[in-house]
Amino acid sequence: MKDKSQNKKLHQAKTSKKDEFYTQLSDIEKELKHYKSHFKDKVVYCNCDDPRISNFFQYFALNFEKLGLKKLITTCYKNQDIDLFSQNTSEKAIYLEYTGDKNGNFIPDIEEIGVNYLNGDGDFRSSESIELLKQADIVVTNPPFSLFREYVSQLVEYDKKFIIVGHQNAITYKDIFKLIKENKMWMGYGFTGGAAHFINKHYEDYASAGDHKEGMIRVSGVVWFTNLDINKRHEDLILYKNYSPEEYPKYDNYDAINVDKTKEIPVDYDGNIGVPITFLDKYNPEQFEIIGQGQGNLYRELTDKGLSQDFVDDYYKFGGTGSIKEDHPVLGYYNNERRPVIPYMRIIIKNKRK
Repeated sequence: MKDKSQNKKLHQAKTSKKDEFYTQLSDIEKELKHYKSHFKDKVVYCNCDDPRISNFFQYFALNFEKLGLKKLITTCYKNQDIDLFSQNTSEKAIYLEYTGDKNGNFIPDIEEIGVNYLNGDGDFRSSESIELLKQADIVVTNPPFSLFREYVSQLVEYDKKFIIVGHQNAITYKDIFKLIKENKMWMGYGFTGGAAHFINKHYEDYASAGDHKEGMIRVSGVVWFTNLDINKRHEDLILYKNYSPEEYPKYDNYDAINVDKTKEIPVDYDGNIGVPITFLDKYNPEQFEIIGQGQGNLYRELTDKGLSQDFVDDYYKFGGTGSIKEDHPVLGYYNNERRPVIPYMRIIIKNKRK
């Protein structure tokens, strides 16, 4: 029940555009420690952060010399009130530039930070923000979930390296999945337990008592996306199970076997395999090839709408066994009782090492 409530709140945030989930400094530190070698002599741009309160700005400013940065630029959508939850009503936005410590105390003092006013609202899609983007080597931020596709599209258009926060559901977007399939974008190290606590006052936190944090909202399924090479990307997934037709049923409408848990991928199967989207957290392109994407949740959506089991069975037999989209087949198989089983979305992979 709590998971459904969390998802409902996340959806409400997305549709109302109140998706300003501010990232904790501890989570930023935990992820970015794996990328330190990438930052030397680079210009870092955080374009979805209020520069006076952003933990991304704080991280890079405090570690400027240690990382060997060339410049740090931070801006946000028209927010000039020093209030984490201002309503973005001011007419102009600002951006900050920091080029390192000048007085020897290794602290980013206010007089060392260049404050610049923008003519527009500071939206990452504005011409002013794009000019700042062109200066950048690496973009690091937590962009609005509601604009994730558009945000990533801009990064690709301007050929930028990035480390950004997003929701794992973004993997299901056709344009995002295409980037992952073509090895132009992949998962970072991630949040503990696949969930993150964000600073956000708009919604009630439905986390359990032991996981509740005052003034924050717990969101499950949050991940880091990047196109910077990291060690994790070259680590093999250790496989230990052998294939058997009884344990790994084949889909009736697609030549692949179904695997419900990433750790249970059979070591000795050389055909196509349908795995959960969480597989991408363990994906090594030297070990596996991504073939495509298969739909599954449509079947559950039909049953959730109260349609009869007979209708759903007939849908599967006569309507759902084809392909809703040519590159997104509806995957399913019959169990021993001859009832259709359609899992949640699957990524189709192949083991290169077999």
